Amino acid sequence: MMKPKHIPVRTCVACRETDEKRDLLRVVRLPDGTVQYDPRGKISGRGAYVCATEQCINIAKKQRKLERSLKMTALPDSLFNELLAICSANAPDNPGK
Repeated sequence: MMKPKHIPVRTCVACRETDEKRDLLRVVRLPDGTVQYDPRGKISGRGAYVCATEQCINIAKKQRKLERSLKMTALPDSLFNELLAICSANAPDNPGK
């Protein structure tokens, strides 16, 4: 009998709901202090996860949830624009959220 495959679970910084790691968007602070979106979830650095919904991304921006999780003072608007673009591109794939 085979063991069921382990599925990593992460928590969204905005809504605090848990979901599979691959269903959330990962933002990572690199060792040099820069921040970027991590599509594969493999980049080394401090990571934070947010749901791939416009609502959660806007909450994370307005309440500075990503900044707090990544221990930073500010994040560029271009990062949030990139996350929103990814969210809108994936919208048909994720009708339940």
